[in-house]
This record gives sequence, C-alpha cells and structure tokens, in this order.
Amino acid sequence: MKLLTEPYKEQKEAWPKDGRHILAQFDDDTIIVYQAYRPSIGRWAAEHGAFGGDFSFSRMSWVKPNFLWMMYRSGWGLKENQEITLALRIRRAFFDRLLSEAVPSSWDRDQFETEQDWSRAVGRSSVRLQWDPDHHPSGAKLDRRAIQLGLRGETLEAFGRRELVEVVDLSEFVTEQRLRLASGSVSSLLTPRERVYRPADPDVAIKLRLADENAA
Repeated sequence: MKLLTEPYKEQKEAWPKDGRHILAQFDDDTIIVYQAYRPSIGRWAAEHGAFGGDFSFSRMSWVKPNFLWMMYRSGWGLKENQEITLALRIRRAFFDRLLSEAVPSSWDRDQFETEQDWSRAVGRSSVRLQWDPDHHPSGAKLDRRAIQLGLRGETLEAFGRRELVEVVDLSEFVTEQRLRLASGSVSSLLTPRERVYRPADPDVAIKLRLADENAA
C-alpha cells in the first residue's frame, strides 16, 4: 500500500476542529500508525519489514495514527533518537483489538469507580491509551485531541512481528516537508491523507468517548 498524501491546507478543512478523534490513513483491511526511532532501529525495521536488532520488546513502545502529532513529538525528525520516521501498516482487526483492550494512562473516573480499580486494570492490560492535544504543523496546540497507544509484552511482540504488514521509511519525506515549513510555506505542505477512523465495535467508540465525526 503506497502512502497517500494530500495538501495539508485542504485536509485541515475536512478535519474536526475539536473533540476526541482518531485521524488515520486506512483501507478496508489495514491502518497506518507512526513512530520515530534512532537510526539503528528504524533502518533495521525498514529493511526487514519487522522489528528486531536493537529494538527492545521488554519496554513499552508508543505508536500514533496521527502524522502531525508524530511530527510534534519528534520535532519533525530532529530530536535525538527520533531521526527515522516509520509508517507502520498493521491489520485493522488488530488495531481495533488494541482500542478495545486499552486502559487509560491515568485514572479515568468515568471508566473506573476507584483508583484501585484502574490500577488493577493497568496491571492486567498490555495496552495503554492516552489522549493529547493535537498540533498544528508549527507545533501550536489545537482543541482537537489525538490518540496514542502504548504497547508492551505479548501485544508488542504481535505488533512488531505478526500483525505488521508493511514498514515504510518516511524520513526523506519528513525532511522535505520540514524544509517547506522552514521556508514559511504551510500552504505547500503535504501530509499523509487522514480521515476520521471509527472502530468496528460501537461499544469501543463509546468507551473511548469518541466525538461525533462531524463535530466542528
């Protein structure tokens, strides 16, 4: 699957302005998530189509379906140990399972009656969930919220080896777009084509408190 791109100025008009939304590039079977790594990890994964080498399966690893949130986090590929940006195409059924199993990274009083209940759920789950402010290409915070998922243990193994369909090194693309931004040309910026993603199970959308797709 070739990564599809569109002008940012056109996409932002179609995106919701606020609320919790999963913005992602996806098709009927797969969805793209992003992460940035140091060169030894990123290049190994791009070459082998899976994770290994210097990648640690004993730690928690966070992935993001939203490209611009990834760019904010990695400083457009300039932060140390985040120089290689990967687009990681995984199976949608697996992604939906991650959403269904995810436990918030902090106590959510609407989902867990007590902090102890939440803490026990954290111990049982291998998937963390965090909502953060989405960001403009400049890094400015937006009212819209973006999701990231932390994976550990067997779930991370599944992600990095069995559920990973394709690994694309986007580092050159990131550099090109960063230079466009540096020249003050947001209007010429290209970003991966993203639309609002809804999990197949409506109960999962309710659990995540996803906003209506047409929220403006």
